[in-house]
Amino acid sequence: MNKDLTVGNPSSVLWKFCLPLFGSIIFQQLYNLADSFVVGKFVGEDALAAVGNSYEVTLIFIAFAFGCNMGCSVIVSQLFGAKKYTDMKTAVYTTLIASGILCAILMAVGLVFCTDLLYLINTPDNIIADSRLYLNIYIWGLPFVFYYNVATGIFSALGDSKTPFIFLMISSLSNIGMDILFVTALSSIFTRGVDGVAWATFLCQGVSCILAVIFVFKRLKTIRLQEKAPIFSRYILKKIAVIAIPSILQQSFISVGNIVIQGVINTFGSSVIAGYSASVKLNNLVITSLTTLGNGVSNFTAQNIGAGKLSRVRDGLRAGHKMVWLLCVPLFLLYFFGGKYLIYIFLDSPTGTAMDTGVTFLRIIAPFYFVVSLKLVVDGILRGAGLMKQFMIGTFTDLILRVIFAKALSIIFGATGIWCAWPVGWTTALILSLLFYRTGPWKNSKAD
Repeated sequence: MNKDLTVGNPSSVLWKFCLPLFGSIIFQQLYNLADSFVVGKFVGEDALAAVGNSYEVTLIFIAFAFGCNMGCSVIVSQLFGAKKYTDMKTAVYTTLIASGILCAILMAVGLVFCTDLLYLINTPDNIIADSRLYLNIYIWGLPFVFYYNVATGIFSALGDSKTPFIFLMISSLSNIGMDILFVTALSSIFTRGVDGVAWATFLCQGVSCILAVIFVFKRLKTIRLQEKAPIFSRYILKKIAVIAIPSILQQSFISVGNIVIQGVINTFGSSVIAGYSASVKLNNLVITSLTTLGNGVSNFTAQNIGAGKLSRVRDGLRAGHKMVWLLCVPLFLLYFFGGKYLIYIFLDSPTGTAMDTGVTFLRIIAPFYFVVSLKLVVDGILRGAGLMKQFMIGTFTDLILRVIFAKALSIIFGATGIWCAWPVGWTTALILSLLFYRTGPWKNSKAD
């Protein structure tokens, strides 16, 4: 069902729209959590380190898929809000074509340079083979990752956050079962363990992607046009690129920054890598969830700007702020006080170093979820309004500070110093984002 986000109480509209998005990202993260859980419990600490190590490289590919999602979602939202349905359909078709070409290029690059990327981040010799195996299988599944993200962006742009949630819920739960099946009952086929969880994820993501794309086309057919929409437009592609390229650069540079930080972490040995891999999965669950809620605010902002209702953008900030802080309270308490028990989910018999690493990481960053959550809401508004220059400045400031402080503090305080870089980057970037928000086009708008 398509939903107009430009009418109704902004707080109520945003809550109803974003809650299914939050549920969707929970199940999306279950893919990676399930992989880490199964290899940590049924294969061993080195296998967990290999999956976690490969994950940092996969984030580069996800960054491009995310950029396609956001570029399509923001432009389609604006066109849907302005009721320009012919251009809206053309935007969808144009994104599908451009995303396919981009995905093919990335697959070729990834398959050729997979091993080089792993050595670039100082991957220890004892996990290089498993890391390479997991990453290669993941790259073959990139088309599913790309087109699922685009489909999700289209649903969100049309105000429908429930349909992708249903797909992900079924697919993610299936993935958990298939992970366990492939690593245990079919261990004679998937002898290394990590290949079993990689193929399980490949299959489940494939099914979810195909269903999502089919339903997107069915949804588009319900929007009747007087003329046939062109399947490609250079003009619309440029508009999409204005949003997509900065989003890709944002996520790519964050991924590159994470890879640089992963390289620093890797110098401390596989036990520290395993502890970080477990705790960063938990952290990424929070950050990705908050980012998705920020994306929901982007769709809300884009639709209302398309409809010329600027005052509702300010209402969206207040509603989004309350929503993410309510989410942060239980997450902070759970991670800060219960981090040790959460780490046991991934590590059956963790070494003391691995456990200490994971717990310390969570206790340092958990209090700052209140900071980064507000930043992501404000960033969502900037992106939905097309203020990509301001959006990029805040993002790059966060990244650059995290990389610099991670390297510097690790020399002084060891691995613990690396984790202290997160709060510094988040806090500084929030201050910049709030300053940029105050100069937005809605600052002098009156209530509708």
